[in-house]
Amino acid sequence: MTHQVDNQAPPLTPYDAAEDAALIEGLHREGAGWAEGDLRRLGKLAGSAEAQEWAEQANRFPPELRTHDRYGNRIDEVEFHPSWHNLMRVAVAEGAATVWADNRAGGHVARAAGALAWGHTEAGHGCPVSMTYAVVPALRHQPDLAAIYEPLLVSREYDPGLRIPTTKRGILAGMGMTEKQGGSDVRTNTTAATPTAEPGVYRLTGHKWFTSAPMCDVFLVLAQAPGGLSCFLVPRVLPDGTRNTFRIQRLKDKLGNRSNASSEPEFDDTVAWLVGPEGRGVKTIIEMVNFTRLDCVIGTSAIMRKALVEAGHHTRHRAAFGAKLIDQPLMRNVLADLALESEAATTLALRLAGAADRAVHGDESETAFRRIATAVGKYWVTKRGPAFTAEALECLGGNGYVEESGMPRLYREAPLLSIWEGSGNVNALDVLRALAKEPAVAEALIAELSLSHGANRHLDAAVTRIGTELTDLDDIQSRSRRLVELMALALQGSLLVRHAPAAVADAFCATRLGGDWGNAFGTLPPTADIDAILTRALPH
Repeated sequence: MTHQVDNQAPPLTPYDAAEDAALIEGLHREGAGWAEGDLRRLGKLAGSAEAQEWAEQANRFPPELRTHDRYGNRIDEVEFHPSWHNLMRVAVAEGAATVWADNRAGGHVARAAGALAWGHTEAGHGCPVSMTYAVVPALRHQPDLAAIYEPLLVSREYDPGLRIPTTKRGILAGMGMTEKQGGSDVRTNTTAATPTAEPGVYRLTGHKWFTSAPMCDVFLVLAQAPGGLSCFLVPRVLPDGTRNTFRIQRLKDKLGNRSNASSEPEFDDTVAWLVGPEGRGVKTIIEMVNFTRLDCVIGTSAIMRKALVEAGHHTRHRAAFGAKLIDQPLMRNVLADLALESEAATTLALRLAGAADRAVHGDESETAFRRIATAVGKYWVTKRGPAFTAEALECLGGNGYVEESGMPRLYREAPLLSIWEGSGNVNALDVLRALAKEPAVAEALIAELSLSHGANRHLDAAVTRIGTELTDLDDIQSRSRRLVELMALALQGSLLVRHAPAAVADAFCATRLGGDWGNAFGTLPPTADIDAILTRALPH
């Protein structure tokens, strides 16, 4: 009897990654109810044994750099496991960037919801998918280049391999902003762009520090032109079929995100095309960054939800001290607390996607709201990821600490989304920058928060505090994290008060805004309706 296995949870797969009330309700509320059928289908695929195996293999067999071929020719290629390509094929086929071609109201919301469900697989391949989506509005600053590349970027066909971009059925895009001497301070970049005799064509010399997905077909990069820091399009393969100089010095040995290659490319007389005016590089590429920041919020929300589903599944099947874990009051408190955090993140992510969608279609008030709320959400939601995944992992005990559970991969992935596209300080300061330069953004945020006025006293008090904080500019930079955190919690609370069941909204506001909470998950007060929260949150 020593090999009889009892009291272990069965495999979670197959399950439906879209079985999430907050997700489905948000999809409809933000204008993309027409996409529910596709979302349900994708959710079942994401939770299938096959897709979960792809995710595991893509991380167990990380990409490998091939600087030269067997004959000594420089090729600078990265080889990926077939599971990576399977994940990419589905992501592209499901519409990585087709929203720009379809131009359907709610399209950005439908895409976000799909990412929240498909994110139950693994996060690494989401990097090139996100950049391909986000590059389109930035590339439109140069209409002649957009006319060539945009139809390929919005394709639903995944066509890997380095070839002339215009000969492919679909292409992917990447981004190269940071350099080793400055990181997020991109104005210190030293990569030089020298104009050629051909209008709009430059030659780049320099070294980028963190360029992910180097097998993408084209990249937007920042370099110093005669007129100042500028944005350029760099293809891996030139129109005549020759390889552009893109020497990959090494791949980063990262904490997580192992399936995705992150590289240090060297430019040496590399051919590039100017995107937007000289000296306006940051203003041009920030169009791309705004959308990748949104995807950081979406990505963290997907990780949270996946971790919660895993914790709920384990505790439903595991018994200790005479009862199933999920039936024990303290574990129920932990799970309910995690459920509140997850629903708040998902709800905010979909609200931000809705703002992006309406902004793209010309809504000025939503443009102002999106400007500040995306930075606020990027700061806070991604900050919550590591603590959340650690607590969810702990719900599985020692089983969760083992690689086979998949929980360590989620835990290692979580900090990344707070770092990419601007770390916490960068996003907090970006909120201050928006408030200082664009008065309409504060008005848009307060208008959004006012929609829930009178519904919850803790929320009303938080909104009042925000107004007070905004009138006091002394030491505002050192206080910016406190301010942005309060904005994020008030925004999440306002959304939940308006759109979630009372059990969810009341418990969230009482704990996150009212202070009736400890310093760890699992410290909900006795007034919290834990049964109602868990019935809503956990798949049945």
